[in-house]
Amino acid sequence: MKIVGLGLCATFLVLLLNEYKISKFNLAVTIFVSCVLFLILLDKVQYLLDEIQKLALHANVKNVYVETLLKIIGIAYIAEFGAQITKDAGQGSIASKIELGGKVLILVLAVPILTALIETILSFLPSV
Repeated sequence: MKIVGLGLCATFLVLLLNEYKISKFNLAVTIFVSCVLFLILLDKVQYLLDEIQKLALHANVKNVYVETLLKIIGIAYIAEFGAQITKDAGQGSIASKIELGGKVLILVLAVPILTALIETILSFLPSV
């Protein structure tokens, strides 16, 4: 409710600023509220990270895989957040470069996991 309420209040404020021809503050309001919403969600994200770590520990998953997966998720969310703010500022071209950068970083982090997966699959195959 806090998130929706804050988002609706910010939207109303931006509409009022537009109505009174003070739209130069719209971007500042948008960025400020976006950052506040992100900070509100950090507690929930920390809880999720802790739970994922516990699940991985119980499943005997190597810590390096869990850390890599969490980094990938973090990059995806941060890149999306940055791209959306950049789009709000009217810079769609820069936003698409942020998204591309996030995707490249995700692929770079995924290479060791993919390599381990392929090696595991190959180990099950009979040698010729």
